[in-house]
Amino acid sequence: MAILTSILKHNQSFVEEKGYEFYETTKFPEKKLVILTCMDTRLLELLHHAMGLKNGDAKIIKNAGAVVSHPFGSVMRSILVAVYELQAEEVCVIGHHECGMASLNASSILQKAKQRGVDDGCLELLQHSGIDLDTWMTGFDSVEDSVSHSVNMIRKHPLLSSDVPVHGLVIDPKTGRLDVVEDGYSREDVSLSEVR
Repeated sequence: MAILTSILKHNQSFVEEKGYEFYETTKFPEKKLVILTCMDTRLLELLHHAMGLKNGDAKIIKNAGAVVSHPFGSVMRSILVAVYELQAEEVCVIGHHECGMASLNASSILQKAKQRGVDDGCLELLQHSGIDLDTWMTGFDSVEDSVSHSVNMIRKHPLLSSDVPVHGLVIDPKTGRLDVVEDGYSREDVSLSEVR
């Protein structure tokens, strides 16, 4: 059975049996938190349980590596929307050990894209248009450094108020242990009295 067919069959039963009632909540995060984390499958439920979160507690943004790669990209826009429109008051960037983005090699991905039918001319056009595919498709060596980089990009964003604490953590995808890399409360320019 095709994946989509299986999903739709399950969904029909889910709706008919009112399975959604267990998950009813509002669009506003109960714990006033927005989380940027990795799309790794091991974190789907583990992260929520490791943090004591239930449905409706936080806004969750997922991408490869929990990386903010551009200050005016969709990840940063989502964080700003969560803060200014959806009542989030704190931000957490949560990377994880054994991440697929660690030491990711751009040439390997681009070679696989070519094997799947992406034309060399397309790649050349992108390169000539000013898009540095090697940088864009390259991962990181240290998850802690990557988390710190994303935290600092968020903290220094000109549209984010300085009273918003931005934390950086790393989770163990096996045990759920969280280690703090950046404590958003300990910033010199944010006093605890400013933190809500």
